This record gives sequence, C-alpha cells and structure tokens, in this order.
Amino acid sequence: MKLDLDQLRELIRLLDEANLTEIEVEQDDDRIRVRRDPAPAVGVPSSESKAAHKAQSSGSAVAPSAPEEDDGAYITSPFVGTFYRAPSPDGEPFVDIGDSVVPGQVLCIVEAMKLMNEIEAEVAGTIVEVLVENGKPVEYGDRLFRIEIG
Repeated sequence: MKLDLDQLRELIRLLDEANLTEIEVEQDDDRIRVRRDPAPAVGVPSSESKAAHKAQSSGSAVAPSAPEEDDGAYITSPFVGTFYRAPSPDGEPFVDIGDSVVPGQVLCIVEAMKLMNEIEAEVAGTIVEVLVENGKPVEYGDRLFRIEIG
C-alpha cells in the first residue's frame, strides 16, 4: 500500500476528529497504524482541589468528585465505546484482581467506531477492582479499574 502525504494527513485528521488514540488501516498484506499518546486516563482521588489542580496542569477535563475512602487510582475510559477485558472472546483477560501492573501495561480494550483501542496503566500498583463487565458499553470518563498504588 502506497500512502502519500495527503492520505497520512487524512488519517491524522480522522484520529483527531474522532478523539481516538490509534487508527489502523489494512489492505492486502500491508498495514499502517497511526498512534498518539492519549491524555492521562487516571484520576487519583484525594481532594477536590488536587483533582482541579491536576485538570488545570494537564489540560484534561477531570471533574472534581467527592472525597473517596480509599487511596486508589482509577483508570477511566478516554472515550465512548465497548469494554473488553481480553484481546479475543475466548482469550484470557489482560489483568485480574490482584495482578500487579506497571505504567504502559495493557489493561483492557475499548472498541470505538470499529477500532480496538488498548487502554494502558498510567501508574504502578495492584488491580483491586474491575468496575465494568466484559462487553458492556462505557462512556467518556467511566471508571474501568481501581488500582492500589505502590
């Protein structure tokens, strides 16, 4: 597949317009993937002022929430889509409760507009809660996992 500069620009435009982190095009045996780093998808609940400060400093929209009783971090959905815990219907989940995770480790997939988007850990810690059932729809900002930091 031969890709000219205008076609590459069009892929990047689609990526931005659909607020996606990755887009992949396949034709015959050729495959092109355009990927950008997503905005951090972790909200560390502590106090409203810390959440508001984080939103201002990172440029992302983090809605202040009521103080939480735990010290965990939440992995949230960066867009609307369908939540999948495994890479395939009969595959093992990427992570389970009790698993240790590191930043950049794939935790799940959120399918949006027929594209499978890997959601990665932003912090190191242990998965203490899976908050969404496999195959269920999620909205922007929905909490997917709770991670105990450390």
